[in-house]
Amino acid sequence: MPLYRDEAVVLRTAKLGEADRIITMLTRGHGKIRAVAKGARKVKSRFGGRLEPFMRVDVLIATGRSLDVISQADSIAAYAAPISADYESYVAANVIVETVDKLVASEHERVPAQYQLLIGALHALAKRAHAPAAIGDSYVMRALALAGWLPRLASCVVCGDPVGAPAYLSVASGGVMCAADHTPDSHRVEPVVLRQFAALARGDWEVLDAGGAGAGSAAAGTAAAGTAGAAAVGDETVLLPDTRRLVEEWSEYYMERPIRSLRLLD
Repeated sequence: MPLYRDEAVVLRTAKLGEADRIITMLTRGHGKIRAVAKGARKVKSRFGGRLEPFMRVDVLIATGRSLDVISQADSIAAYAAPISADYESYVAANVIVETVDKLVASEHERVPAQYQLLIGALHALAKRAHAPAAIGDSYVMRALALAGWLPRLASCVVCGDPVGAPAYLSVASGGVMCAADHTPDSHRVEPVVLRQFAALARGDWEVLDAGGAGAGSAAAGTAAAGTAGAAAVGDETVLLPDTRRLVEEWSEYYMERPIRSLRLLD
């Protein structure tokens, strides 16, 4: 059987037979693949814990008729241990891998930008670079943006003029609307919610770590967020409930299915 080598992140696993596992991975050079790890469920498996979800590994794979077979796996980054040690990080990591698993539908189709975004998000979670929920939600929005579903948040999707307050947002129409042209399906969005939502889509951590405030105005942003039920608490960013609902609505509409792990964070 022909062999190929690649770098991969394990997304999920499934039992096969008495001792084997099917490993679903996103690879740098071959896109999403499913491959069998023979004997992976044995106590003395040669793979150890290297083929668990969130692990970044170097894999040697043999091409099979229906499923490929993993011949060798070496650890590159053990994200699983620090992520699994913290519940919020673990839930956010599940949001991340579920999102990319659903977004990348075809197997063996290269998606290098999605792969780079994936390892960046898991690395940030493992290092606790930011609040776990914010990392997970920002990943969802940025992964959808890479797939072509970036929200239009600076100008009205109807008339094209810059949108001030009050602003309305329509998920179905793809972005914000002004007060004069908003449609019945849109709903009013508070400025701090819109700032957080836009920052999630851009990966703007200066704004997110300030609780939704812009650079140089963290105190004002924190006060505004506090009135709506969220703020920057210590070093943790607490996203507004309305911001989190927008992420869930946006992802469910454009992926045409819910990200179930997002609901565990509610």
